[in-house]
Amino acid sequence: MIGDAADALATVERIVDRGGEADDVLRDVLTALHEHGVAYAAIRFVEAGALVDGPSVGERALESVLAPIDFEGRQVGELELAPDARDLAGRVAELIAPYVLVGWDTSGEPWEP
Repeated sequence: MIGDAADALATVERIVDRGGEADDVLRDVLTALHEHGVAYAAIRFVEAGALVDGPSVGERALESVLAPIDFEGRQVGELELAPDARDLAGRVAELIAPYVLVGWDTSGEPWEP
C-alpha cells in the first residue's frame, strides 16, 4: 500500500531536479517510489516502434496502471505502476520524460534535459 502520494511525488521531483545520468535518475525514481510503498514500478523504452523493458522494482501484479511517457509530442516510453499508485502515474511519467528520451535515442549526441 502506498504511503503519502504527495510525499512520494515530492521525492521524485527532487530526484529529477537533482539530475544526473539518465540511468541513475530513472533507477532512483523507481527506488523512491518503491520505498514510498509502490509495490511495482517499471519503465519501458520505445525502440524501433516497440516497447522494450527497462529498469523495474518490485513484483509485477496481474493488474497495473500504464502511463505513456511523451516527450515533445512523441511517445518515448511507458511507465507501469502498481494499481494503488494510479494518482502518481501521469505526473511521474511527465517528470521523467527527458530522461527516458535519453535511454530511447539521441543518435549518439549528448543530451542535457
